[in-house]
Amino acid sequence: MAVDLSPIDADLLQTLTDVHGIPAGAYNIRKDGELLTRSSSANIEIATKTDEPGIDIFIKEGTRGEKVYIPVILSKAGMIDVVYNTFHIADDCDVTIIAGCGIHNDAHEKAEHDGIHTFQIGNNSRVKYVERHYGEGAGDGERVLNPVTKVYMGSNSYCEMELSQIGGVTSTQRDTDAVVGEGSKLVLLEKLLTENDQIAVSNMKVELKGNDSNVQVISRSVAKDRSKQTFNPLVIGEAACNAHVQCDAIIMGNATVTAIPGIEAAHEDAQLVHEAAIGKIAGEQITKLMTLGLTEEEAEAEILDDFLS
Repeated sequence: MAVDLSPIDADLLQTLTDVHGIPAGAYNIRKDGELLTRSSSANIEIATKTDEPGIDIFIKEGTRGEKVYIPVILSKAGMIDVVYNTFHIADDCDVTIIAGCGIHNDAHEKAEHDGIHTFQIGNNSRVKYVERHYGEGAGDGERVLNPVTKVYMGSNSYCEMELSQIGGVTSTQRDTDAVVGEGSKLVLLEKLLTENDQIAVSNMKVELKGNDSNVQVISRSVAKDRSKQTFNPLVIGEAACNAHVQCDAIIMGNATVTAIPGIEAAHEDAQLVHEAAIGKIAGEQITKLMTLGLTEEEAEAEILDDFLS
């Protein structure tokens, strides 16, 4: 279905998905609380929920090499957009899901999107999930994003989640909960950038319930100016399992970063590790890049881009 996108909408769509215009395959594009356009494929069906706002995405058993896009564009101030999206991923799948929300707010009122995503991942399946959040606009109205991610993994499955907030979001509370089954592995990679007076809170709870289950949590964040970040991951090992939680943050100006990584062992064969590091950019890094011809500002930007890449 042909859809005309404004230049702002097209730019936001590309920022969120790396696709300019309407993507091929299965997709659901939502704008200002309403469906803009949708397409299912032979193996991926997207259906509107009947009991609450949002969609069900059904991925058939054995589906491999396919992608599904579900971006949200918010350009109206004064509205709170809430959606409940559920991904039903059958056994023996290998798929990529690209999601995210872009808010363009030129007004003085708040614009908010709260996306509650639930992933039911079957046995022997592989899922890569990419979620990008971004805010922009000349107005002083708040740009608020509060994502909730719930993951339920069957046995011998693999899920990699790249959760990014790439700028311009006034405040966010990110809640991620996961239950990992036998022989399965979950990788959570979170990237956050805050500046000015922005606030970001990330809460995670991962329960390793099956033998040989595994989780790797990596948080990389940059806090500038007077912004505040809080990182609260908790991993609970309830079987013979492995976990590694890592938080690395760069702090600049008068920003504040609080990292509270937690691990809880409820089984004698649970092997759990956590670590956190917060610091400023090393002066020798900037000096080295400046000897290559970069200005101090360019050197700083290069270091931050590399850190969050």
